[in-house]
Amino acid sequence: MKKEVEGKIVDIYNKEIFEGAVVIDNERIVGFKRCSTTAKGYIIPGFIDSHVHIESSMLTPRHFGELIMVQGTLAIVTDPHEIANVMGVKGINFMMDNSTESPVKMYFSIPSCVPSTPFDVAGDIVSAADVEQLAATGRFVALSEMMNVPGVLNGDADVVAKLKAANKYHLPIDGHSPGLNGKDLETYIKYGVSTDHECFSLVEAEEKIKSGMKILIREGSAARNYEGLKQLIGKYPDKLMFCTDDAHPDDIIERGHIDKMVRRAVADGFDLFDVLKIATVNAIEHYNLNNVGRLRIGDKADFIIVEDLTSFHTEKVFVDGVLRFDADNKEQYAGTTADAEVVFNHFDHDKIDLSALRKPVKKQTIAIELIKNELLTNVYSYIPKVAMDNFESDMQQDMAKIVYINRYNNGAPQVALCKGFGLNKGAFASSVAHDTHNIIAIGCSDMDLCRVINALIESKGGLATCDGQTTEVLPLPIGGIMSNRSGHEVASEYKRLSGIVNQLGCQLNAPFMTLSFMSLVVIPEIKIGEKGLFSYPAFDWIEKN
Repeated sequence: MKKEVEGKIVDIYNKEIFEGAVVIDNERIVGFKRCSTTAKGYIIPGFIDSHVHIESSMLTPRHFGELIMVQGTLAIVTDPHEIANVMGVKGINFMMDNSTESPVKMYFSIPSCVPSTPFDVAGDIVSAADVEQLAATGRFVALSEMMNVPGVLNGDADVVAKLKAANKYHLPIDGHSPGLNGKDLETYIKYGVSTDHECFSLVEAEEKIKSGMKILIREGSAARNYEGLKQLIGKYPDKLMFCTDDAHPDDIIERGHIDKMVRRAVADGFDLFDVLKIATVNAIEHYNLNNVGRLRIGDKADFIIVEDLTSFHTEKVFVDGVLRFDADNKEQYAGTTADAEVVFNHFDHDKIDLSALRKPVKKQTIAIELIKNELLTNVYSYIPKVAMDNFESDMQQDMAKIVYINRYNNGAPQVALCKGFGLNKGAFASSVAHDTHNIIAIGCSDMDLCRVINALIESKGGLATCDGQTTEVLPLPIGGIMSNRSGHEVASEYKRLSGIVNQLGCQLNAPFMTLSFMSLVVIPEIKIGEKGLFSYPAFDWIEKN
């Protein structure tokens, strides 16, 4: 049965806006009528997040989809390597099965680095044979970010086998190569790597574009690169996509999703049609998302209606010709029902004793230093005023104790120093710790660190805070990294815990997410992991505990 949806139609391909109606029949657009209309909204293709880890939202795919649909996102390309690091292929299958309940379209890429490097110890692995088998199913649209850059450059057999499997099945290969340039970049690209979302400067991004890559401009909850890369929009609109990479639910509710980048780019004076192309059709074409409509005759009837072309406030969302969201009836889309209880985890560490956290500091000591609103870190040389048999904190120099514990075995904690969190009391911790999702904690006192760590061990995963007296926990029962509760519920509880962290002195935009990246050794320049501090430039341990 045919139906018509009226509004001001934005044609990205012909760079034209005209009044009329979209004619829909059997899920597809069969025509456009040019006619005057009283409808005030603008009809545009739905936004696409070209690279996101759903698990970092702490939500299941179903609940993540409910949140982003309200912001006008119609489809995502998601890398399930977070849950794969916990549960392997079983975790990937869980995400794909749950995604069928999502109101938006979800496309999956195959995790390429589980664990991320040979230096990480995860809960499971995704082998080259697994990649081959998954690619053969035809259910995936890409090979996920290849983080093991040294493995590519050195021709590691397992890494090369994964790349060859992707090429065999004609899957685009996503990159993850912060700072890579020159001949090493050429070598990396020769294996078929076609994108990068880790660029922090225009110089780096332009070299990669000129070498044949496409750049995903990232604006997530922790890493925010739009401002540094926005000038690319005016020069290379065909070579860009927008992505969030990692987004927390409260951030999506309050700041938006891909729509927030569209708003900023248009406000910054970039061409409307170029911006919309980057936010929509470029991802469809790069990842061959043939089941997502581009507002053309013959396409699936996937589009959104926005109030205007400045705020891009979403009024309606159509997926396969069905009205899935209407701002006038928003309550029914709040996503208040929880998923069924899921017994799905891998958490095997006993509670720790206070003595396990001791860290003597008697001379100049290497520490991690945060770079605000970045995933990058610096190497910092900390010089104590007096020798200490056990360092706990030095608030005058904003130096706290950071702890890493592998949750899949009963090994000893790794303890180091970290500058930049701004804590003046207490501690907080998370079992969302990229990419292997072990326990990561930071604090000013061993007692509080011990409390938050043991709270996570007792709950088998989650987020925890301690203010010196009270310990609070947001449980994440699905793999220790996701909740079965709705996005609004998780957002409310996450915001409450983040507020407690703010009261402890930390004023970072996303303290838990920033902490979660302190164990990701494939991001420069220094992180903490299985054997202590890790140097990205040397790609080896600085000190082994």
